[in-house]
Amino acid sequence: MPLLKSAQARFLGLLAALWLGVFFITRSILLLTHLSEAQLSPGGVLRLYGEGVIYDVSFLLYVLAPLALYLLLCPDWLWRKRWHLRVLQVTMTIGVFLMLFTAVAEWLFWDEFGVRFNFIAVDYLVYSDEVINNILESYPVYPLLAALTIIAVITTAALQPRVRRIAAAPLLSWPQRGVSLAGAMTTIALSIVIIGQNFPRSAGGNAYQHELASNGPYQFFAAFRNNELDYTQFYPQLPEATAANSLRDEVSEPNARFVDSEPMGIRRQIDNPGQPRKLNLILVTIESLSAKYLGSEGDARNLTPNLDALRKQSLYFNQFYATGTRTTRGLEAITLSIPPTPGRSIVKRIGRETGFASLGQQLTAQGYDSVFVYGGRGYFDNMNAFFAGNGYRVVDQASVPDDEVTFTNAWGMSDEDLYQQTLKLADADAAAGKPFLLQLMTTSNHRPYTYPEGRIDIPSGTGREGAVKYTDYAIGQFLEQARQKPWFDNTVFVFVADHTAGSAGMEDLPVHNYHIPLFVYAPGLVEAREDSRVASQIDLAPTLMGLLNMDYTSTFFGHNLLRPEAAPGRALIGNYQHLGLFDGQNLAILSPRGLIRRHDDATGLSVERTADANDPLVRRAIAYYEGASYDYGHQLLAWQPSSSHPVRQVSQR
Repeated sequence: MPLLKSAQARFLGLLAALWLGVFFITRSILLLTHLSEAQLSPGGVLRLYGEGVIYDVSFLLYVLAPLALYLLLCPDWLWRKRWHLRVLQVTMTIGVFLMLFTAVAEWLFWDEFGVRFNFIAVDYLVYSDEVINNILESYPVYPLLAALTIIAVITTAALQPRVRRIAAAPLLSWPQRGVSLAGAMTTIALSIVIIGQNFPRSAGGNAYQHELASNGPYQFFAAFRNNELDYTQFYPQLPEATAANSLRDEVSEPNARFVDSEPMGIRRQIDNPGQPRKLNLILVTIESLSAKYLGSEGDARNLTPNLDALRKQSLYFNQFYATGTRTTRGLEAITLSIPPTPGRSIVKRIGRETGFASLGQQLTAQGYDSVFVYGGRGYFDNMNAFFAGNGYRVVDQASVPDDEVTFTNAWGMSDEDLYQQTLKLADADAAAGKPFLLQLMTTSNHRPYTYPEGRIDIPSGTGREGAVKYTDYAIGQFLEQARQKPWFDNTVFVFVADHTAGSAGMEDLPVHNYHIPLFVYAPGLVEAREDSRVASQIDLAPTLMGLLNMDYTSTFFGHNLLRPEAAPGRALIGNYQHLGLFDGQNLAILSPRGLIRRHDDATGLSVERTADANDPLVRRAIAYYEGASYDYGHQLLAWQPSSSHPVRQVSQR
């Protein structure tokens, strides 16, 4: 065929073959290093590579389209110029470098997150300073780039004779170019329509298999289109009246009265029993602290001696779960008490991230100084806008004088510096006679895992173990200093993780990889005990309002865990696509394209099977997620002053 023998087709074919070779090697290395997790039969291996080729080719259709257009439009006289051959050789060198760079980047991303490129990689592009600095501090970047450049140059030099032969081959005629262009555009259009993130790979089954079948660069660009998903379009639903009744059953509690005229609305007056207590709150959200790192949860490396001791002095929830896999998901759940709606978190939905009845807004209305205190710079992940627009004032690294910052890395101040600022803020509020909510977000327990030297017996920058131990050390120092303060006896300290250190597993939502600790510490105010109720981050805000015995108008989806008659325990967990409800034994998962599954014995054998909306566990899950998406989309979670709905007392005090 003239087309296949043409110079344009042969040059594109050579580049495509190299890309496909790199993709094959990358997929094979990832498979060989995760054979036990993938659990593939011989037929499964063939299917994995077959699906992989479809994604690989789909990506190449997109990435090579601009080059193909240039080659088809390049006139004969220009093609035959001597310098044009050099352009083709340079293009080949750049192409080989990008292939190698992509392969290395995929491996490093997989090592950190256990998945191919996804929306996380897209998000990271927005905050290039933090991400680039993190990479520079974590890896030998410049030697690595130099090595990739040398390999690319050597590879191109070896291919130079072939490129010369290709350049000398016959060119397509202009009519043939027109037909080729039309065919290419048709193929790309069909690929856009047919191939998606979940096709040809499927949802359900072994998650490692799905990730290995994917193509990282393809998933990266696909994530741009899918960073926010319309629940009604992609997920299973119940009739609105059924969903509304089920949701209200889930969030109702004694001494509460619904005041929302919308059937799906959950706005209700909460009349907490007992006299209100204007206690101070210091809520510490710890970066990436999986429960599995605690010595009291079975880790034998003595990484958390301070937290292990604190557990005996605290109300400790031993079946507590993160709602998501990113910091913004944890902050969203803790602050707004809302299940994870599909796509990116509310924190990052610019223009629609403010005006909610948040924990900070509730307490600000009660006379509190509500402050979000962040160890990094608050523009990251849109935190400044989110918290400032939801009842908080913001103190971040940019707000702190340089002489008060003793150590920084790519992500911000050390935890010790963050806690020093917290003590300073608490002292100022106490001196002014003002109760306070100080909601912290730490940064030290994150790659590159660097921290001040001389604090612990693990050198800085050597890995997660050291970062966890330093995190624990800083908490111990903070509490030791806080105990000397006059406001300590009137303060409740809460320590919780934003998410775990890694959520990848053989299931789409491996429940055990969402397990995080929750400590509520207040000697003389909160009884030290263990609580085994299944709960998640959305339960924290209503629990704290209950601890304070404050009456308020709530749009929270969570439970007050201090009430013995609270609804049955459950944890809402998810990632940007899959949404789950775990009841302590079994897990219901809602996925795009209306897919419904159950995992029976979710923390044990985790047997997956398909399910339908009549399953009671599934109905609970749909009620939560359909309701959360509806209420968010219809602005039913907005902050309204309490005067709009005066609380009618029904409790006995």
